[in-house]
Amino acid sequence: MAEVTEKLADNAIGEFYVDAQCIDCDLCRQTAPSNFDRNDAEGYSFVIRQPETEEERKQCVEALDECPVEAIGDDGT
Repeated sequence: MAEVTEKLADNAIGEFYVDAQCIDCDLCRQTAPSNFDRNDAEGYSFVIRQPETEEERKQCVEALDECPVEAIGDDGT
């Protein structure tokens, strides 16, 4: 489970985030490409933009559910 205390600084402020457990597998970027991006220099994904539509929110939830290392969190704010 993602830890809010290990939330990466690159994440957009809001409900979804990626923490330091990210292994840069690309799943979230493929599942929700409008909302996740890659930090090329450090080799991890992060939330570039919080979901703005119901479809984007569903994609973010799917990415959270499918993340192999549970690095995606949803703090509900």
